[in-house]
Amino acid sequence: MEDGGGARVTRRALLGVAAAAGLAAAGGCSSGPGKPAAPPPPDPQTVLIGELIADKERLVSLYGRAVAALPGRAAALEPFRQRHAAHARALRALLPAGNAPTTPAPSSSGSPVAAPSGSPSDGSPEVSVEALRDAERTAAAARPAQTATASPALAQLLASIGACEAVHVVALGRLRG
Repeated sequence: MEDGGGARVTRRALLGVAAAAGLAAAGGCSSGPGKPAAPPPPDPQTVLIGELIADKERLVSLYGRAVAALPGRAAALEPFRQRHAAHARALRALLPAGNAPTTPAPSSSGSPVAAPSGSPSDGSPEVSVEALRDAERTAAAARPAQTATASPALAQLLASIGACEAVHVVALGRLRG
């Protein structure tokens, strides 16, 4: 091929120019001046860890309210709260540096820690051993699905956390009676 000025344009050169133009368009050059490129989507593992931490913080809070509301059971319930706080610390240790979890709305990870039903006049949920047991059961039931999408290190931690939550369900059943 000639370009009219006597220089020969090869098919390979033409394909190279077309490929470069395609890469430039795909690389975000089409966003125009003054328009920032869209940020990359968040890492799914970091999102999952953030959701898990928020769920753990809700359980810690629920146990804190239970310890205050059920003084006769406070000594028995406090170790449960402490274990959930330890789970949250272990999950935070898996976060990449500089990624502080944000407390999301109810978890999309499949483990929403449901607030117990029934509310006293102050607007906070009523706390009972049965409500704690239900929250533990819900959390433990979500762990297998979460481990399926987690990294190996997170999956191992989730399996341990789920086992702990399942034991809590049994132990809380003994506290009822």
